[in-house]
Amino acid sequence: MTTPPLVSPFGAQPPPQQQQAQAARDVNTASLCRIGQETVQDIVLRTMEIFQLLRNMQLPNGVTYHPNTHQDRLGKLQEHLRMLSVLFRKLRLVYDKCNENCAGLDSIPPEQLIPFVEDDSSKHEDRSAGQSRPATEERREILEVNKKLKQKNQQLKQIMDQLRNLIWEINSMLAVRS
Repeated sequence: MTTPPLVSPFGAQPPPQQQQAQAARDVNTASLCRIGQETVQDIVLRTMEIFQLLRNMQLPNGVTYHPNTHQDRLGKLQEHLRMLSVLFRKLRLVYDKCNENCAGLDSIPPEQLIPFVEDDSSKHEDRSAGQSRPATEERREILEVNKKLKQKNQQLKQIMDQLRNLIWEINSMLAVRS
């Protein structure tokens, strides 16, 4: 009996087991959130299936029932409950890993993540007093670009109105001649 080589014959790549372990360590927070979302969806689906099974089960209240059917449904119910427990454990692991990955990040208030449209620069200065200088300058540049864009849009609207009036006059003159 021989042991497999530690180095792949195709080059210096690690064996597949080490690649999978490395990939598991390199999962980013966005992927973890997606996995968490899918896990929550699975939990909801399993819970709905459990309620469906419970709704279809008959209580032993003197009515004759088939023991095989009852045992089958009970087995399905226990399997769903076991899977639900596994999914909750998986969700807890994902949650803990996300919190671990985000522990070093500075918390940003949600108000700063929402872009505001303001014409008054004094309001902007009050809000951005705590921010760094480059962010303030970038915001000012964005406001200037938006102002120029509004001016250009207004000019284009005037040109389109003039063209519409010109076309209207041409069509009116052609209709009179016909």
